[in-house]
Amino acid sequence: MNSVPATLRSFTALLLRGGSLPAAAPPAARCHSSSHRIVFQFCRTMASTGNNKNNNNNNNSSQLLAPNKKAKKQKEPLRIVKTKEQRRKRGDVHGPNTVYLQVVGAGSRGSPASLYLFSEYNRYLFNCGEGTQRLMQEHKLKAARLDNIFLTRLSWKNVGGLSGMILTLKDTGVPQCVLSGPPQLENYLNAIKSFSGQLEDIELLVRPYTEETYTDDTMTVYQVPIFAQSTSDGRKPSSQSPASPKRDNGGDNPGSPGEKQKASRDTSLVVSFICRLHPKKGNFLVTQAKELGLPVGTAAIGRLIADLKNGKSVMYEGKEIRPEQVCTPSDPGPVFIVVECPSDEFVEAVCSNQQLKRHQTGGPEDPAVLVVHMTPESVLKTDEYKEWMERFPSETEHLIINEHACTVHNFRSYKIQAQLNMIHPEIFPELKSYKTKEPQAALHVPNVRAECLLKFQLRPVMEWQRDAIPPCNTEEFVKEASEVPNFLEEVDKCRQISLTDAAEPSEKYPEVVFLGTGSALPMKTRNVSGTLVNISPSQSVLLDCGEGTFGQLCRQYGDGVDEALTKISTVFISHLHADHHTGLIKILYQRQRALTTVGKPFSPVYLVAPVQIMTWLSQYNNYCEEILNHINLIPSYFLCDGAEIHKQRMKSFIQALLKKNDLTKFQTCTVRHCKNAFACSFTHQSGWKLAFSGDTMPCQEFVHIGNNANLLIHEATLEDGLEEEALEKKHSTTSQAIGIGMKMSAEFIMLNHFSQRYAKIPLFSEDFSNRVGISFDHMRICFRDFKILPRLIPALKTLFAEDIGEMEERRERRELKLCRESGFYVNSEQKTSDAAVVGRGAKREQEEAATHNETKRVKSS
Repeated sequence: MNSVPATLRSFTALLLRGGSLPAAAPPAARCHSSSHRIVFQFCRTMASTGNNKNNNNNNNSSQLLAPNKKAKKQKEPLRIVKTKEQRRKRGDVHGPNTVYLQVVGAGSRGSPASLYLFSEYNRYLFNCGEGTQRLMQEHKLKAARLDNIFLTRLSWKNVGGLSGMILTLKDTGVPQCVLSGPPQLENYLNAIKSFSGQLEDIELLVRPYTEETYTDDTMTVYQVPIFAQSTSDGRKPSSQSPASPKRDNGGDNPGSPGEKQKASRDTSLVVSFICRLHPKKGNFLVTQAKELGLPVGTAAIGRLIADLKNGKSVMYEGKEIRPEQVCTPSDPGPVFIVVECPSDEFVEAVCSNQQLKRHQTGGPEDPAVLVVHMTPESVLKTDEYKEWMERFPSETEHLIINEHACTVHNFRSYKIQAQLNMIHPEIFPELKSYKTKEPQAALHVPNVRAECLLKFQLRPVMEWQRDAIPPCNTEEFVKEASEVPNFLEEVDKCRQISLTDAAEPSEKYPEVVFLGTGSALPMKTRNVSGTLVNISPSQSVLLDCGEGTFGQLCRQYGDGVDEALTKISTVFISHLHADHHTGLIKILYQRQRALTTVGKPFSPVYLVAPVQIMTWLSQYNNYCEEILNHINLIPSYFLCDGAEIHKQRMKSFIQALLKKNDLTKFQTCTVRHCKNAFACSFTHQSGWKLAFSGDTMPCQEFVHIGNNANLLIHEATLEDGLEEEALEKKHSTTSQAIGIGMKMSAEFIMLNHFSQRYAKIPLFSEDFSNRVGISFDHMRICFRDFKILPRLIPALKTLFAEDIGEMEERRERRELKLCRESGFYVNSEQKTSDAAVVGRGAKREQEEAATHNETKRVKSS
């Protein structure tokens, strides 16, 4: 009872002295610089006091029940229920009016091969490789009604983005999602639950190919299983892993496959999908009906229209009215086919399949209007496959999705990078794209090569539509930035800095490339966690590896991506949240391909990670594709101070890691985030040291292992003033991250892992100094840039002034709301000013709602 008057007395004294409040728990950082901050901190204290009082009066009963309380099963969204009710009332059992297929990922090397099918009743996805959810988010392809995902094959190329997509669907409120395709999908879902939790808020079902037919409001889908022919030596097609000797895991890898190595893995199956839209009634022609004397506009017309649209003639005033007189022809429902033929072993099986033949020329079923070929160029070049394509009618359209696609997918990344490049071309290099060197197949049927967002409309008019394809014009991006007030003046200052720096000789390595600087889920301009440290011209270490990291490498290095991959000898995974490790498998497969391409012998990477990662990797290895031969696991706890290592094999792994990367020390420590979360630091033979926080609250153990680091890369998920949210989510604010760097005596601090509410640039704290920089995707720095990076901040603030202004308005609205909730109000003049702020920021309410839903995807224990 006495806490509130005491707080009021403290606050009054503060106003008289102009000082700052005692820190609340947790403190609102840097609130002592102005009276506005004093008011905000007072309100935070009042709110905390009130909340604590209310919580104490609840007898703690709800807290005791909460852990065992199951989440309610989500109902169908109201809009879907209403749509179905309206259709039932009007007796509409025929197909939708608008249907189109749209390319999400065109299949180029750094992008997925995936298709989005839209109708006013349903949404569907065909294949879900890494980066699919980022593309859908960037291009506003909504997932809110995506309840069916069709997968042609259980390979990482097709399912690499599925775990992230499922988590997004769960967060969006989709009650149920059905996965159609290989039966091993059941095992894959069980495997991803090892790091995502039980996913109780969304019902996940698998519809294997043995359940051939699926029907809903839009179409009927037939699953067509296709089994590969045996290779010349009698074996089934192998997985992508290199042939390597069986290794004794020495018991260090819990969950290692042992005798279950090939229990259920089957790479000889692909599933094609034949999709037939439901018939659609013809449209009723009002003008013609009036001319024939029908009672248009009266109650009597309803029954007449229903009969006529159902193909029945009607009698009205002694006159027969036939359907063709007042209705357009009905649409019987077009057929399209999605087929994947991944290698030569599948060609004969695809070309001889009887179900697919039924939709070719002379077949008993309606011919396909579109065939989507998710097929590599090597298969398209075979005579047998070419002849199979030619057996479809000449009117059939053919869409090719493979690595020959030449299209920009993440155009906003290219845009922001082109504008940042104006500030400093070396630190913000222009993005590139990988171009395959394989010649394109000469096909004898008309075909279209996939591009991102290319549409094929099935209804109302069957046609290709290219208007949604995103433009990528660097000159336009530069022109847009040039029109920002005062930006060109700041660019000129940065150019002078660049010229001065270029005149000073310095060492290029180590070089740090930021591949993903966002948190939780991939967004338009920031991918999830991934940082490449090029230790020397020949060796690299990858720190975290979120979904889409390989795609970021392709955009960073273009045709040089294979060379960059071959240099990666070590990968550090800080913890098992999906945004930190689900890009690993793709990196491992592509690294093996790169080693083959450049003619280097294969060797596993040293994987420093929580030992629990083996549960996920072993299940994927057992049921999907071989992966364990790509890694030598070093559990993170073996590199902590005081760790006892009894097995000689593990000691040899650690020594080999150090020798391979010319390191004298590689240390880890547990941090304050989720269970089994680690940070790391490593020291080079030449004396430099780098520390990487992963995800954590301020942590003293990390200060210890990172002491005197030349470079600290520390997460700064949230802005100052959100200490309570940071505490709840176990992350750091900007000032907390900088504070750790100061305690560590780090030479320079790079802030990283920003909440996606700071899409382009984070809010700056008063603690920023000439020892602090902020990271962007595709940023490239070395130690010589430490003195340059703080001098680029004025140009960054100018370029993103509008975004910074909007974020500051949101922060003020948040603080005002807290003041109101605590019952404290300022004078009327301040109220008027506050009202203006609220008005200016009203258009951002939707963004705030979105960030409210941005939660860390933590596995519940």
